[in-house]
Amino acid sequence: MLPALTLVLGGAASGKSQWAESLILNSGLNPVYLATSRIWDEEMQAKVDLHKARRGAEWTTVDAANGVRDGLAGAGPDQALLLDCATMWLTNLMMDEADIVDAQASLLTDLARCAAPVVVVSNEVGQSIVPENALARRFREAQGRLNIALAAQADTVWHVLAGLPQLRKGDAP
Repeated sequence: MLPALTLVLGGAASGKSQWAESLILNSGLNPVYLATSRIWDEEMQAKVDLHKARRGAEWTTVDAANGVRDGLAGAGPDQALLLDCATMWLTNLMMDEADIVDAQASLLTDLARCAAPVVVVSNEVGQSIVPENALARRFREAQGRLNIALAAQADTVWHVLAGLPQLRKGDAP
């Protein structure tokens, strides 16, 4: 049984999305994928296509690139939601020059109100070097604050490193 909120953290290409997908599929609930990525170029389109093919037809995909509120609010208790990923969600907000503090507060409220269990995937970006430009440094700080807030609210937190999931908070399903 999935808890109300699970956070899956890891670096880029760490296996976090596949681990999160397995958590959803093992729940026995109807899997719903909240896709936060915007398609910027052919490389990103290829990545999205690969993820869709890996998930298969049993997943319902909801385009949440412009916000996840509707997907979370419309979920039922017979579903399990995968929000993949909080990092792209944050990127979209920063590119739109949105109020990050208000958006994060709204996201946390929407997650708490969701009738379905939610697994959130997010990148751990704080273990690398200090970025050389102001936008990248602002992003790193905002991502760190978002991950801290998500982890504080989550019932379960996993860290995936090189495809190996490690439980950091809560109980394994």
